[in-house]
Amino acid sequence: MGKKVPSSMLVFDGDKKHCREADKYASVQIFGKTDKSPLSYQPGEEMIFSFEADFGDVKPGKWSLVYERKGDDHRTFSGKVPADQPLTVKTSIAGPGFVNVNVYLVNGRGTRLTKLDYRNKQAPIGFFAGAGVHIETLRDCGEPEDFDEFWAKQKKRLELVPFKDQTERILEKEMADGFIYAVSIPAPGPRPATGYMTIPRGAKKKSLPILITFNGYGLIRQLTPESIMPGCIHLHINAHGQKLGQSDAYYEEFFKSICTGNVSYTYDPELNKNPETCFFNGMVMRVLRALEYLKTCPEWDGRNITASGNSQGGLQTMWAAALDKDVTKATPAVTWCCDMAGSAKANRLSGLYPIAYQPALDYYDPVFMAKRITRAEVTILRGGLGDYNCPPTGVAISYLNLATPHKTIHWYQGSDHGFVPKNPEIITWTTQK
Repeated sequence: MGKKVPSSMLVFDGDKKHCREADKYASVQIFGKTDKSPLSYQPGEEMIFSFEADFGDVKPGKWSLVYERKGDDHRTFSGKVPADQPLTVKTSIAGPGFVNVNVYLVNGRGTRLTKLDYRNKQAPIGFFAGAGVHIETLRDCGEPEDFDEFWAKQKKRLELVPFKDQTERILEKEMADGFIYAVSIPAPGPRPATGYMTIPRGAKKKSLPILITFNGYGLIRQLTPESIMPGCIHLHINAHGQKLGQSDAYYEEFFKSICTGNVSYTYDPELNKNPETCFFNGMVMRVLRALEYLKTCPEWDGRNITASGNSQGGLQTMWAAALDKDVTKATPAVTWCCDMAGSAKANRLSGLYPIAYQPALDYYDPVFMAKRITRAEVTILRGGLGDYNCPPTGVAISYLNLATPHKTIHWYQGSDHGFVPKNPEIITWTTQK
């Protein structure tokens, strides 16, 4: 169905089913480290990466540790050692940027060994290491001159679409501790903002903070939540504006309909030539309209709003905090689409499945949104030093560009987009005391 995107970014309804296959390599893992803090290297300084396999309760065969080095300098090399021996990779980078060394465990035929990941799917046993030079000096590629004017115009479009008397809010389920509602909120663009909202039982007027959450990328059929989020008004919206509670046939046709140009949604190069026709435009309108609706809830305390999400959800979180000044806290993770121009304009290493760069996409880039986040406390919950779905260069720039005085990022060594190693090394940057 159009351009393929990585399984780490796609989640289908069938993923809810548990895999019954025995996970015979569950105890097998790879450990890795650098000879000093991975973000403290100087230009040209030797970086020494060390790796070793832990076989757990498994007797290894003729296995090997294979590695590939890549980086923002576009140098690549690879190699392997027997898996029962330590692996050392020495490299460097001349200027500001990241180096990435991915290590996998393979059998005698060169096939990667796998085990169940957090989604109950088979994934390669690996360690996704990274290190950087002068990361704090990285800069974006320049924003559109009319960035703020563009978003002022989009907010005018919001004002022209009424919602207060036209929002559908249907009680989906009543539970002992609260209520679950299906909501559909009119918004500019082809579809409304839709999702599920939970409110705790007995909530009084002006007593609760707001939490709005967003999904990662994917053709995701949104399901009714199974529990009430305690202590808050919680709204989880989908990215697409899909109708809720529909038939399998509806979702099959719906997801086909949003994958235009023979590519997956958001990837259509024709739509992406214009910032008002690209798929992201409707997504932003739905985010802002959902926030407007939440602020009409009588239970809202009038002060606290948190936005949160991973990957595509991290992108939406950054939009929310930048474009709605009432958002007080934002917790994105592995934020998608940071520094979309970086490969084309600065020759940086791109993500594995990048959206083909068009200048119109700059209006949606989190590195520019970050400059407009002046009030919210922002904590980037995870930046993977080996994540090349959402490369660390862009995530770093999004952090550096944040205008808020209250910002934090947690860098995870060995982590790619979805995988986090056991007992990971975490490097924290923060302005908090």
